[in-house]
Amino acid sequence: MRLKPLAGLLLIGLGAASLAWPDIPYTKSTHNAKLGPLEFTMKEKDALRIPPWVGLGAVAIGTLLVWRRKG
Repeated sequence: MRLKPLAGLLLIGLGAASLAWPDIPYTKSTHNAKLGPLEFTMKEKDALRIPPWVGLGAVAIGTLLVWRRKG
């Protein structure tokens, strides 16, 4: 299999996944405090939002790479 169609299929898959799950959740440690033998860590949940136009663009470019024939 050639590289362009393979890259196109990968872009289509990633674009479809970003449209299906537009938020990528993650947890980050924000503050550490030490008070004698006690240790406190504050964890904050956040999400990375992927705009829909990024997913649509990836699907469109991937489709062009798969369908484009050597001319």
